[in-house]
Amino acid sequence: MSDPVIYTAVLPVDEDTVQFVSALLAADRRRRRTRPKRRALGCYRQAVLVLRWLLDGTRLAQLAADNAIGRSTAYRYLHEGIDVLAERAPGLRGALLAARAAGYAHVTVDGTLIRTDRCHVPGPTARTDRSGRQVDLWWSGKHAAHGGNVQVIAAPDGWPIWTSPVRPGREHDTTALRTHPEALPLLAEWTDAEHAALADLGYEGEREALTTPIKHSAERRLTADERCVNLLHAAVRAPAERGNSLLKTSFKALRRVSLCPWRIGAITAAALVLLHHMHDRTT
Repeated sequence: MSDPVIYTAVLPVDEDTVQFVSALLAADRRRRRTRPKRRALGCYRQAVLVLRWLLDGTRLAQLAADNAIGRSTAYRYLHEGIDVLAERAPGLRGALLAARAAGYAHVTVDGTLIRTDRCHVPGPTARTDRSGRQVDLWWSGKHAAHGGNVQVIAAPDGWPIWTSPVRPGREHDTTALRTHPEALPLLAEWTDAEHAALADLGYEGEREALTTPIKHSAERRLTADERCVNLLHAAVRAPAERGNSLLKTSFKALRRVSLCPWRIGAITAAALVLLHHMHDRTT
């Protein structure tokens, strides 16, 4: 077997971001009382490893080889980095208070599916082919793919300000939002005569907390005024799609997660913290 080819790569992030992650890892090591020189990688190199995975989606086997460490060690270092970043993610109450302080008249709520290649976890729903098997817990019929449902709240221009813990992909947006006990009460508290939380028809069952379009049916056609309201709602809410897109385009790891699907929530929260730091903006 010939010698491996060594090449130079450039991480698409500035030095300040690496130092930011490195400082968080150093603080975590001090909290754990990790003894000096007991780790294969220093905080800086570990930060680079974490950022390579989040930003470029680099395989763990490649990261382990590049740093001359075992795969299990690479996985442990990655999870440590994800956790220290996710711990700094804003809470929903704080995010909504910051949005109110920023003078926003509305925020938007939207769900996104973070795809995963982990499956074969039986869910509560039986398959329709009478095979006796059950639909995979992480299978999304809407997207025809396995993944985790993450709720994203964004500013009026689509800047993401909060992401929820993950729920299995089989759950619809309304079900996923209801599962987070603080979400709907806090959004209802945010809503008043001057503030609204805009959502699509996927959340039509929660009109007390969310403003959704008017639904039409075969038995009842919308009036001209109702159609106008729906058009205005769609125009104002349209930038919300930017929040999900910003996270997935900035961090390739969010396009398909190969770790345990229950880690998707922490990974998304870590990406949100990095996005806020990289652009020096929280709301």
